[in-house]
Amino acid sequence: MSVTDPQPPAPDPRADAAQEALHDRIAADSLTTRRDYLRIVATVSGGLAVGGVAVASGILHRHGDSEGAPEAKRIADQLLPGESLAFRYPGSEDRAVAVRLEDGTLAGYSAVCTHLACAVLWRKDRGSEGELYCPCHEGVFDARTGEVTAGPPPRGLPKVVLVEETDGSVWAIGTARSGESAREGLCRQLGDDRPELADRLGCSGASARGAAGERSERT
Repeated sequence: MSVTDPQPPAPDPRADAAQEALHDRIAADSLTTRRDYLRIVATVSGGLAVGGVAVASGILHRHGDSEGAPEAKRIADQLLPGESLAFRYPGSEDRAVAVRLEDGTLAGYSAVCTHLACAVLWRKDRGSEGELYCPCHEGVFDARTGEVTAGPPPRGLPKVVLVEETDGSVWAIGTARSGESAREGLCRQLGDDRPELADRLGCSGASARGAAGERSERT
C-alpha cells in the first residue's frame, strides 16, 4: 500500500470569477473611501485657510467694530471672585465672557479667538489669576489684560467694558478693540451721541473723534 499526499481539487472557474469580482469591488470601494477622505480633508483645510485669511484681513465681523455706542445690558445679578460668565454682547451673535478675578477686578472680553475665531474658554486653575484659553490651537490670553501670552493669536482679545452697580449687578456698557483701552473704546463709541456720559468719562468731542480716527487708521 502506498501513501500519497492528497491532491487539491481542480479549480472551479466560477469560484475564480466570483473572487475576481469581489476583489474588484473591494478595490473600487477603497478608492472611493480614499477619494472621499481626501475631499473632506481638502474641504476642511480650505475652510480654515479661508477663515484665517478673512479674519486677518478684517472681512469677518470683529467684536467691538461698531462706531455707535451699544445699549447697556445687565448680564448678571452678581459675579463672585473666581467666577466666570458666558454671555452675548453687544449683539446676539457676539460671544463674550466675564470673569471676576480673586482681588475683585471685573474683566470682560470677546470670547472669539483672534486667530481663527474659535471659542475662548476661562480656565480658573491656570496660573495665579486663571487664563483665557483657545483649545483649537493652544492660544492663551492674560485674564487681566486680554493680551496674548502663548500660541498663534496675532493680537489680544477685544474688551467688553463692565461696571458693577451698588446692588451688585453687573452690566456691559460698551466694547473696545484689540489694543484699545476701555476708556478709548467708550470715547470712540460715544462720540457726540451721549455727551453727558462722555463728559463723565472725560471724553470731549474732539478726543472722541481723535481716538476714532487714530484707531481707524490702525485697522
